[in-house]
Amino acid sequence: MIEAAVRRARAARVDWIRPRLTRWAWAADALLALALAVATVARDLNRSYVDIGEPPPGGGIPLPPPPPPVHPAEVPGSAQLVPFLQHTLPPVAPWELLAAVLTAAPLLLRRRFPLTVYWAVMGATVLFHQGHVAQDATTVVFASGLVAAYSAAMHSPHRISAVLSVLAGMVLTAAFPLIPKVDGGVVPVLVLLPAGFAAHGLHRWRERLRVLRQEQREQLRRAVEQERARIARELHDVVTHHVSMMTIQAGAARKVLDASPDQAREAMRAVETAGRTAMSELRHVMGLLTMTDGDGDGDDGRYGGTDPARDVDLAPQPGLERLEELAHRVRESGVTVDLAIRGGRPELAPGVDLAAYRVVQEGLTNVIRHAVGARASVTVEYAPGELRVEVADTGGAPRTPATPGGGRGLVGLRERLAMYGGTLRAGQGPRGGYRLRAVIPVEET
Repeated sequence: MIEAAVRRARAARVDWIRPRLTRWAWAADALLALALAVATVARDLNRSYVDIGEPPPGGGIPLPPPPPPVHPAEVPGSAQLVPFLQHTLPPVAPWELLAAVLTAAPLLLRRRFPLTVYWAVMGATVLFHQGHVAQDATTVVFASGLVAAYSAAMHSPHRISAVLSVLAGMVLTAAFPLIPKVDGGVVPVLVLLPAGFAAHGLHRWRERLRVLRQEQREQLRRAVEQERARIARELHDVVTHHVSMMTIQAGAARKVLDASPDQAREAMRAVETAGRTAMSELRHVMGLLTMTDGDGDGDDGRYGGTDPARDVDLAPQPGLERLEELAHRVRESGVTVDLAIRGGRPELAPGVDLAAYRVVQEGLTNVIRHAVGARASVTVEYAPGELRVEVADTGGAPRTPATPGGGRGLVGLRERLAMYGGTLRAGQGPRGGYRLRAVIPVEET
């Protein structure tokens, strides 16, 4: 049980862990978005720029003619004069300013919603370039797009969607086009910026891997704790039932020891049988608690190279086939038990078989402890697609002093049945007394 839980926890795939952002992270993203938005608006408000090179036909406003050419020999390092034009764009429209802000403002949420932010930035960029955009503003907007693409690649849990989105953004950038003109001074920035992103991404990947491993260890610890809690409930079931049997039988033997030695011997034999059964099941459960998590050779160093559960006689867990034996032991304690089994018994999973047995065991134990003189009835019905188990009594006087139980047995039963999709109802019966009713779905073969 424990080793199975360990394997399930180790095999569990943790797709993504999105860490909570610190105040510094929120502040950094806010400053980044604000700086890029302000830079984009400021650059776009500068509606005049100079275009160096061959002027397009009929484009631009010519500057005043340059001074007379000077012979290259008279000016050291001089070359031919380069033509240039001054361009003046139309006044900026309000919607262009809004689009300029939207090209950077979504970066505030780039770590929480990376793909949404990426496409919001790309959409605002395309909208922004539908108007008259200054070249310097295009450069800043391109930088915002790089940050959005990096965020989508690094922070999105949807890896395939992130890759496809970045590729689609590259096609969109080339198609419109949205790539700015750069001079020689910007080339080092374009080279160092991706290198910095790559280094930061590698650091983030290592940090994420560390968090994933830590989360997996935590899941493993929780799985082991839950399995140990189940075993504790198993111990409760075993000890409560068999010790109750032993206590009642020992009390009966004491009362008839002088008057009827033969009945006292039978009662003590029942005590011995119940004790042996309890010890067998206790050894089984304790063996589960002490089993190693190694590869089966018992040489993992935690127990001196041996498996303490290896030499334990692990008796099989009880099932519904042992109901008659359980009812016989309860009858020997003085409680009348009527057992009825209806329908053809299908092939049950071991866990379902054990859970149904525990329902009957818990119900009869409660009758012994809390309803002295009551008559108990056990009904097991194999219906199509489900197994129904009911334990009811006619009501009786509580034993004095009452044995404390705390309701833990019923809690354990509900959790056990819930593992197999079953339900448990406990309460007053239609004709008085107390009733346990469990319904467990079963697969028909």
